[in-house]
Amino acid sequence: MDPRTFPTKGNLMLAKNSLSLSKLGYDLMDRKRNILIRELMEIIDEARTIQDEIDSTFTYAYQCLQRANIEHGISLVAQLAYTVPIEDSVTIQTRSIMGTEIPHVKYEPRVGLPTYSFSTTKESIDMATKAFHRVKDLTVKLSMVENSAYRLAASIKKTQKRVNALQNITIPMYAALVYHISNALEEKEREEFTRLKIIKARKEA
Repeated sequence: MDPRTFPTKGNLMLAKNSLSLSKLGYDLMDRKRNILIRELMEIIDEARTIQDEIDSTFTYAYQCLQRANIEHGISLVAQLAYTVPIEDSVTIQTRSIMGTEIPHVKYEPRVGLPTYSFSTTKESIDMATKAFHRVKDLTVKLSMVENSAYRLAASIKKTQKRVNALQNITIPMYAALVYHISNALEEKEREEFTRLKIIKARKEA
C-alpha cells in the first residue's frame, strides 16, 4: 500500500497541495492550448492565401518558361538558367510562442542586373525570369508558414495529451485521495470523541 494514501493530516495536506497544483497546471495547459490553436488558425489562413497565390504564380511562370523554350530553344534556356546566382540571402531565426519554437525566415529579394544579354534574348526570357523570382519569394514565405503550422500542430497535440491526463487521471485521482483521507480522519475524530465521552461518563459514574 502506498504510504501517501494513509489517512494522516500530513498526507491530507500533501494531497490537497497536489490537487491544487494539478488544477493550476490544467488551467495553464488549457490556456496554452487555446493560444496555440488561435495562432495555428491564423497561420492556416495565411498559408491558404499564399497557396492560392503560388498556384496561379506557378502556372503563369511555367507558361512564360514554355514560351521562352519555344522562342529560344530548351538548350539555350537551360544554359541561361546556370548563370543565375545561388540564393544566399535567406537566414532562419526562431521566435517562441508559449514555449514552441517557430521559424522566422529573413529573406531579401535581389534586384540585380540580368545575367544574360539583351541582344541575344527576347522578352519571353525577361517575363520568365520575373515570374520565377515571384515564385521564389512566395515559396520562401510558404515554407516558413507551413513549417510553423506543423510545429504548432505537434505542440497542440502534446499539450492536449497533458490536458487530458490532468483532467481525466491526475485531478480525479487526487480529488478522490483528498475525499478518502478526509473521510477517514473525520471518522477517527468521531471515534475519538465518542471514546472520550465514554471515558468521561465512566469517571463521573
